[in-house]
Amino acid sequence: MQTYDLIIIGAGPAGITATVYAARKKMDFLVITGDIGGQTAWSSDIENYTGYQFISGPDLVQKFEEHMRSYHTNVKEGEGVTEVEKSAGLVLVKTDKGLEYQAKSVIIASGKRSRELNVPGEKEYRNKGVSYCATCDGPIFSAKDVAIIGGGNSALDACLQLIRIARQVYIINNVPQLAGDAIMRQKVEAAANVSIFNNSKVTAVLGDKMVKAIRINQEGEEKTLSVQGVFVEIGLIPNSDFVKGVEKNAQGEIIINNRNATNIPGIFAAGDVTDVSEKQIIIAAGEGSKACLSAFRYLARH
Repeated sequence: MQTYDLIIIGAGPAGITATVYAARKKMDFLVITGDIGGQTAWSSDIENYTGYQFISGPDLVQKFEEHMRSYHTNVKEGEGVTEVEKSAGLVLVKTDKGLEYQAKSVIIASGKRSRELNVPGEKEYRNKGVSYCATCDGPIFSAKDVAIIGGGNSALDACLQLIRIARQVYIINNVPQLAGDAIMRQKVEAAANVSIFNNSKVTAVLGDKMVKAIRINQEGEEKTLSVQGVFVEIGLIPNSDFVKGVEKNAQGEIIINNRNATNIPGIFAAGDVTDVSEKQIIIAAGEGSKACLSAFRYLARH
């Protein structure tokens, strides 16, 4: 089995930036990822990434990927990592294709995945009206009624996409008022086709082959809203379950120091999968560069 200097797990902003740095350092490395772009590919309007006054998520991902592939990197796309464990001085990486790889160091940049509602009907109608990506699935619901579950930035971002597409948008928010950035809140609250249900929880997704409605509880009162689409935007869960032995916080995020090192020598982490305080594209990219530089120094000293 070939032993790489470095394996990078994930190809979102953190993983791609780490890849560019590894290529420039002439490291012998491999990238393993389920997809290219991660959560960034789901974003619509990005106005806070330095160098771009405005760019869409898919367009920014395209720029990232073009930069990464300009170095002719070895990328295993469509392959999910199932286990990472250090043994006998090397890190063993197993994937869902039954393959094994080993390296002297690893950067975990696997990001996060959508949190589920866990209510009746959610799993039954997944991809039949229930979605976790407004950017991916929004156009399907042209001139239809949809519900967005959540009240933070991801929910507001989904709403700003859907108000241009859907006939009516309901926001189901389980706290007294919307959170997220003030500018986004103002745009959502000013939209003529948005209705906001605060202090409300979804209790069931209803349908017949496809989604037809949701049932909500608003301060003890049961209501049924007729919708054809349900977009779940209630937060994210770190993709860290596959890593053995590394320290994690209560949320499952990998704990790192200011050099992106975990408690296990040779295993580094970067981006949203870690306990960095802010989850932003530009921060993840910076963390990816730090992680790669730290891995390079680790290899030089060991």
